Amino acid sequence: MNKPLPGIFLCIVMDLMGYLSFGLPVLGEFADVIWAPISGFIFYKLFGGKFGLTGGILNFVEEALPFTDFIPSFTIAWAVKYFSERSKTPSIQKS
Repeated sequence: MNKPLPGIFLCIVMDLMGYLSFGLPVLGEFADVIWAPISGFIFYKLFGGKFGLTGGILNFVEEALPFTDFIPSFTIAWAVKYFSERSKTPSIQKS
């Protein structure tokens, strides 16, 4: 059973929270030490399953590594899930 897709607005907010460390000169990278595991866990809980686990680990690494915070992980994951689910939905064809 698939977990429902989180809202795009929530994903954008989560990415913006990750960007906040850019506004803290010098302290920003230290704040990522706290934010990285929180962000990875939230990613896993939002998306669930193998996708959420893999994405949560990648999100943790992205947030923990210096200078990689600019990647909008939550929004990219939302788009991947949204468009992959849309492509699986059968469309009605006119005959």
